[in-house]
Amino acid sequence: MVEVFKTNVVKQEQASQLLGLLLQRFPSSKINFDLEDCDKILRLEGPDFIVDDVMRLVRKEGFACSVLD
Repeated sequence: MVEVFKTNVVKQEQASQLLGLLLQRFPSSKINFDLEDCDKILRLEGPDFIVDDVMRLVRKEGFACSVLD
């Protein structure tokens, strides 16, 4: 399963912090940010994540996160 999210993460330090949290929650997923993209993309690829859980975790850390259409 692959999902792409739009975020408002702008700093590499913020992305790194979120990556750590996401990898703790979804350890078998491949996760990365593309902060160069205008939508500040968060991409997850893996067998066992729930889209709403990803958005909830990112939002809990104070960032916007929605599924990219």
